[in-house]
Amino acid sequence: MSRLRFGVIGCGVIGGLHARVLTSYPPLAERARLVAVASPSSQRARRLAAETGSEATDVSALLERSDIDVISVCTPSGLHAELGLRALAAGKHVVVEKPIDVTARAADRLIAGARQAGRALAVISQRRFDPASRMLRSALDAGELGTLTSALVEVPLWRGQSYYDSGDWRGSRALDGGGALLNQGVHAVDLVQWLMGPVVEVAAHTALKGHRGIEVEDVVTASLRHANGALTSLLATTAAYPGRTTRLTVHGDRGSAVIGNDELVYFHAAGPQDDTSAYGAYGAGNQAAERRPAAPAEQRDASGLLPSPHGEQLLDFCDAVAAGRAPGVDGEEGRRALLTVLAVYEAARTGTVTRVPSTTAPDMSPAPSAPMTTEPA
Repeated sequence: MSRLRFGVIGCGVIGGLHARVLTSYPPLAERARLVAVASPSSQRARRLAAETGSEATDVSALLERSDIDVISVCTPSGLHAELGLRALAAGKHVVVEKPIDVTARAADRLIAGARQAGRALAVISQRRFDPASRMLRSALDAGELGTLTSALVEVPLWRGQSYYDSGDWRGSRALDGGGALLNQGVHAVDLVQWLMGPVVEVAAHTALKGHRGIEVEDVVTASLRHANGALTSLLATTAAYPGRTTRLTVHGDRGSAVIGNDELVYFHAAGPQDDTSAYGAYGAGNQAAERRPAAPAEQRDASGLLPSPHGEQLLDFCDAVAAGRAPGVDGEEGRRALLTVLAVYEAARTGTVTRVPSTTAPDMSPAPSAPMTTEPA
C-alpha cells in the first residue's frame, strides 16, 4: 500500500506534534510520510524541518506542491476552514486540528468544500483513540454499565498570562473563537458525546477570572442534556493553578468508569448475578486493573499529550483514504462538537436553556480565501 505524503501548516506546539508523530510513530511508517512543513515564520519552519527530516517552505508553496497528498492544518482555530478550503482547491485531503473552526458557517463551508472536491476531511479528536476511551466505548456498546444516567467532565488547567500574551490571536474571538472550552475543553465535549450520545440542550455560565486583556472566558460551567436523557456536568478552566489532570466520569445504573489523564483509573460493572438493589459499594471493587488496556509506556510530548492517540487517528485517516470511506472523526463529527460549544456560549450569554442544532451541514459553496498572515499555534 502506497504511503500518503503529508504537509503540515503550522510549526508551533501542535504542528510540531503532528510532524513528530508522522516521522516517529512506528505504525505510520509504511502508511504516511512527512514531506514538508510551512509557517509564516521561516525560522520556525526551518527548525521543525531540521528536527523531522522534512523540508521547510511557505504556506502558498506547500499548497502548490504536487508531491503532497494531505495537508495537516495546525494553525489558530479561526484559520482552519480558510486554509482547509485552499488545500481542497489544490486537490489535497485535509486534516484539521480541533476545533474544526470557530463558527458554524466556517465549518459548513469546509465540510461542503470537502464533499464537492471528493476529498477526505478529518478533525483531530485524538482522545477517542486513547486505549482507555476505546475500552470504555466497547463496554458501553455491550451494555455493561446499564442505562447511562450521568457524566462529569473536568478540565482544570492552568495557562499563565504569558500564554495569552505570546500571540495576538490567543484569547481573541476572531481567531481563538472561545477560551477554556473551545480551545482546551472541546476534546472533552467531543469525547463525552461519543460515549454518552449527542447533547441536545445546555445551560451554562462563563467568567474571566484569572487573566486580563483577552476577549474570551477562562472559566465555564455547564449542564448538558443528552438525547437519551442522561445529564453531564462540565467544568473547563485555564485558571486552575497549577493545573490538574482532565477527568471524565461516566455513570450508569449498573456501573461507573473514570478516565483520568487519558488512563482508566476506575471501572466497576455489576455482574449478571450481582444485587444492585441496595446502597452500592461506594467506590469499592475497582476493576480498572483487570480492564485497563495493555499499552507500552509513552513519553508525553512538550504539549503534555501522548503521541499514540494522534498517531492512531492519522492511521485511521490513512485507512479511510485507502478504503474510500469517511474518517472516524469526519467534518460532521467536528461540527457536532463545535455546535455544542457554541450552544454553551449562547446559553451563558442569554441566561437561558439553549438547544443544540441537530441538522447536518448544508451543501454550501466554499468562499474565496485570503492569505494567512497570523503565526500558527
